[in-house]
Parts: sequence; structure tokens; C-alpha cells
Amino acid sequence: MKFITLDFDSTVVTRNGQQEGACRGYNPDRHGRASHHPLLAFIAEFQFVANFWLRPGNVPSANNVLQFLESTLAHLAGKTVGLLRADSGFFEDAFLTALEFKYIPYVVAAKLTFPLQRAIYRVSSWWALKPGIEIAEIEYQATGWEKARRIIIIRQSTSDREPPGKSLSLFPDDPAAKGWRYGAYVTDLALPAVEVWRTYRGRADAENRIKELKADFGLDAFNMKEFWATEAALSFAMLAYNLMSLFRQAVMRSRVKHTLSTRHGMVLAGGGAWKGGAGKSHLLLSVPRKKRAWFSGLWANTSNLSCCKT
Repeated sequence: MKFITLDFDSTVVTRNGQQEGACRGYNPDRHGRASHHPLLAFIAEFQFVANFWLRPGNVPSANNVLQFLESTLAHLAGKTVGLLRADSGFFEDAFLTALEFKYIPYVVAAKLTFPLQRAIYRVSSWWALKPGIEIAEIEYQATGWEKARRIIIIRQSTSDREPPGKSLSLFPDDPAAKGWRYGAYVTDLALPAVEVWRTYRGRADAENRIKELKADFGLDAFNMKEFWATEAALSFAMLAYNLMSLFRQAVMRSRVKHTLSTRHGMVLAGGGAWKGGAGKSHLLLSVPRKKRAWFSGLWANTSNLSCCKT
């Protein structure tokens, strides 16, 4: 594959104790509790973790993100990033400027600041994608930016459901703004507005990867007294995640994204015995007869891992 897609994200990991780096900060699930606030980068095409940094819980999402970007690109060993997606925590001029300097195309969710809300409120031409979903675009230059950038705006009606996005809190009682939830995305892509929005929506899979890391690989469980010991333990968890992701895609070749516990029961928890012989040893596995052909196919798949080469 010539180009790869990077998804940057951060998450909050609640801590119970006085471990290094466990600080009070933004914690949407357990308000006021100490936490860590790690940064993660995913390769979307292969669902791999490209980079992981642990951070104290009281830092903002964009803290150290420029250094994290450099570290991530170094890990990729010359691979070309064809697109970088990130949530609104990375809506910072320094980060966007760095991506532009490196010629990395991007779509980043925008923070609905009051100035941006005013700009959205002034939009008069909306294109209806379908009933209840409309899209528009503007050129917007935030305070401190050296230039204007393209902003894609999507709004979805709340008449029959609770869609994603946020209301324009600056205009809570205005009839033109009530009944809609808004999302905005800054981009340097030359694609039509609707394609930019659809491209960004693929980033939602990063949230699934974070949930999997927490549920199956101990992202919120490995917690040492020392900060760097915790980061080291979690880095091994990221390695385990990548190995299991590679195993699912290259060996199991399943389109179903089984959880680790399911993969454990299907493949990893089989009984067996090692039998030595005259000049040759054998590994005897206990596999049900109806499952043997499928299981033998897994061994055959290990001889050809081209499906995951970049």
C-alpha cells in the first residue's frame, strides 16, 4: 500500500491512587477523579497502534502533539501518510501548520468556539444531503492564525433523533439555530464537502480501537507507582494488540472483529502435548474433528502474510 491513514486520538484513563502522573483533569466519566491522558496514533488500514505516549491527567489534548507527530512519523520508517484525521482536541494552529509544512493532508474536527459559532450562524446556503442533514463550507481564520482555512460544516436535525454534534450555545433561543446539532471540520483536502465529511467519519473506528484496548488489553488496568513504568507496561500492551490484530487479519483472515476473549477460545486455548520421537518430535493438538480443516487452514495462512504488507 502506497499511502496510509493516521488517526490521532487521546483518551482519559481513570486512576485510583497516588501514582505518578495521575492528576485531576478532564474526566467525562468520573468527574474529579485522578487520571492519565494518553495520546494514541492508529494506522487505519490495518488497525495497528502506530504510537503511544502516556501523559498526566491534567494536560490538554494537544499537549506535546508536535513531538508526538515527529515520533510517530519516525516509527513509520519512511511510509507516506496520505491522510491524518484527529478530533477537536487537536484543533490548534501549530499542529495544522506542522501538517501543512510536511505536506500531510488532514481533516481535523473543529472546536465550536464562539467566533466559529458566529461564522456558522451567518451561513445562508446549506446543501441538503437528505431530509434532516445539511452541509456547507466556509473560509475561516481564527484569532492567531496567519491564514484562513477551509471549514466543512454539517448540521443534523434533532426533530426525530439525537444526532452527534453540538448545539450553537451562543444562540440557544434563536429559531434558525434551534433544532440542529452542528459539527465542523478543518481540512486542506480538495474533495467536495460531502466527501470530506464521509472521509472524517471513518475516524470513528479509532474510538472502537480504544474501547478494545481498554476491555481486552488493560489500557486502564496496568498502573504502576512510577510514571515511566506504567508507560512501559502499556507499551507492551500496545505491542500485544498489534500482534493480535496481525494474527486476526493475516492468519484468521476473518472480517468479523472478534474480541480477544473470543479469539482465545477459538484458537489460543487448545489443549496439546509435545511428543518426542526417534529423530523427530511432534506437537499433538486437541482439535475437534469438525474444526480440524479450518484449524489446518490457519497454519497454511501463516506461509503467506502478503495481505498486511505496506
